[in-house]
Amino acid sequence: MKFSDLLSMSVNNLRRRKMRTFLTVLGVLIGTASIVVMVSLGIGFNELTMEQYASYGSLTEITVYSNQSYGGEGKKEPNYMTDNVVAQFAGLDHVKSASPLLQADTIMSQGAYQGNITVIGVTPEYMDNISLKQGHLPEKGTKELQMVVGNMVPRQFSNPKSRNQDYYDDPTKIPDIDFMNRPVFVVFDTDAYYQSQNGGTGEDGKTPVKPPKKYLLKTAGLVAGGVEDWSNYSYNVYVDLDALKSQLKQIFKKKPIPNQPTNKKGKPYNYFIYDQAVVEVDDMANVTAVQKAITDMGYQANSNMEWLEQSQKQAKMVQALLGGIGTVSLFVAAIGIANTMMMSIYERTKEIGILKVLGLDMNHIRDMFLIESGFIGFLGGITGITFSYGVSFLINRFLAGRFMPDMPGDLSRIPLWLSLAAVGFSVFVGMAAGFFPSLRAMKLSPLAAIRNE
Repeated sequence: MKFSDLLSMSVNNLRRRKMRTFLTVLGVLIGTASIVVMVSLGIGFNELTMEQYASYGSLTEITVYSNQSYGGEGKKEPNYMTDNVVAQFAGLDHVKSASPLLQADTIMSQGAYQGNITVIGVTPEYMDNISLKQGHLPEKGTKELQMVVGNMVPRQFSNPKSRNQDYYDDPTKIPDIDFMNRPVFVVFDTDAYYQSQNGGTGEDGKTPVKPPKKYLLKTAGLVAGGVEDWSNYSYNVYVDLDALKSQLKQIFKKKPIPNQPTNKKGKPYNYFIYDQAVVEVDDMANVTAVQKAITDMGYQANSNMEWLEQSQKQAKMVQALLGGIGTVSLFVAAIGIANTMMMSIYERTKEIGILKVLGLDMNHIRDMFLIESGFIGFLGGITGITFSYGVSFLINRFLAGRFMPDMPGDLSRIPLWLSLAAVGFSVFVGMAAGFFPSLRAMKLSPLAAIRNE
């Protein structure tokens, strides 16, 4: 007997018992939908977590901090992070680039507003990771300081003459700072600025400190996001590293540069020392290994992957729990399929006996019942997937934003592989549930089956 004949007989047998078939398929539908929806919630939570960490900064970035304590025995200098050290970071396996971060505390002003803003010098490779909503990145190789302004920087401005200094906490009262179209004046020598404002005097104790020079800097671009959208690039202003070095050397000359350590005699070093660097790794899978290599060099290092791995472990536990709950529903449906097949065998005992007397192969009898149970699983799987998409839509439309407002995006996500796996698993469960009933059909005595009423 051909497979098409067995399939036709199986479908006709199911059609003769429409109500029983419908109820059995309904059980598989509920079980399949339960598994798919539960697993989709776990997948959605895991992907939302990854997207949230990615919005804070690249998942392949490692932030390195200078451990400025003194080194081991025989070392006279602290374990500073210099250009040579950053070059060693860049030479590690799986490292795409390494950029030091040179910070300069400044006072920026525009009109009546003023703010204490951190300017950070970075390499062009670091700049390439910053998404812009307006403008462009600084031209590579330029000696002019061109700013890339974080989207939340305006919140740090206020009117020093105003009594209400609540712009930072209240986003509805943010000053109208236009970096792209209006001039921004920057003071790098903040100590001299405050001393001149407060009537400070020089080293002789008599000469008043002169107000420091204000520099007019050009804004090249603005970081993507609104004034309330936080990311790693939101609060600071970024400029080219070499251009910032030249600017600081020109301003302070032989005086110590703020935030730069001095030697035991109080004199500045003839090279720059960094508190922080960012290492870009080629793949997320290599972040942990590179991070360990950096810590073994005596520096502190952390990355978003640390927190992401912990979150993923929790997400996998939640996903396994939710999937287990759904599996129970499908297991109950499998019992329903087995019961349906057993009832079908009892009702068709005489038919089975006639088929055996006519010489139908025992394996074909078994296959006929396996096809019936598998077809029930297939129908339940297809309809269950369709139902799952509807439930997923309702969850994303009405529940996700209410219960997880801080994580925008779809909470329930059903990838194609999950849909195909659910249908395949439903067919497998259906055939597994019909296996033992099919064996019983094979073992029926032909004569006893024919005499059965």
